[in-house]
Amino acid sequence: MSSVFKFKKFEVDQTGCAMKINTDGVLLGAIVSHAAPTHILDIGTGTGVIALMLAQRYPQANIDAVEIDDLAAAAAESNRVNTAFSERITIHHTAIEKYDTDIKYQLIVSNPPYFINDLKSADKRKELARHADEDFFQLLLQKVGGMLAVDGVLWLVLPVKQAEKVIVNAVLFKLFPSKIIRVYSDHTKTAFRHIICLGFKSGTVLHEDFYIYESQAVYTCQYKDALKDFLLAF
Repeated sequence: MSSVFKFKKFEVDQTGCAMKINTDGVLLGAIVSHAAPTHILDIGTGTGVIALMLAQRYPQANIDAVEIDDLAAAAAESNRVNTAFSERITIHHTAIEKYDTDIKYQLIVSNPPYFINDLKSADKRKELARHADEDFFQLLLQKVGGMLAVDGVLWLVLPVKQAEKVIVNAVLFKLFPSKIIRVYSDHTKTAFRHIICLGFKSGTVLHEDFYIYESQAVYTCQYKDALKDFLLAF
């Protein structure tokens, strides 16, 4: 089976990556928004897919993508080089807590590790990609708070309970929710992810529902519309 995932305007080689392209990351890349970001940061870029999607969506933006894993960072760099967006993307092979910059980002995104105190994977690299210590999100929020522009926003995709915890903890760093998108597999199931938007402005929180399937193996118009610029199937 090919390890290359083909999008409409770029390809992503996933060879050696602990975490492959998934619905969480693709949805985040398609749904996040900011009026006109000039600097974007992708935390835990993995294959680089979200960075590439945002480079396609925001042609005026320069994108920094941080990745701690050796092979994933190498894959992201290779994927960057082989796109029309290569000059606007920089891959940084480092941990986010060690990433140092004077840039203030208008848009920061992350599909982060989210299993806290959960059963650990035998695959150490997959464990790093999917699991986080208790203080991980505290450190993430603190770091983001120092890198976010005044009008900037942080977008995260997380399991529901983890998203709720992050929203509560974000207030400690003066980050407040402005939008919460509840993601459902279909209308018969409960939400399995929340895509949340945080920023320095406190106010009314917009809530949206997003459904992936209309019925078995039939995508909703909502999903197809969100991914139509990226997935070959649409």
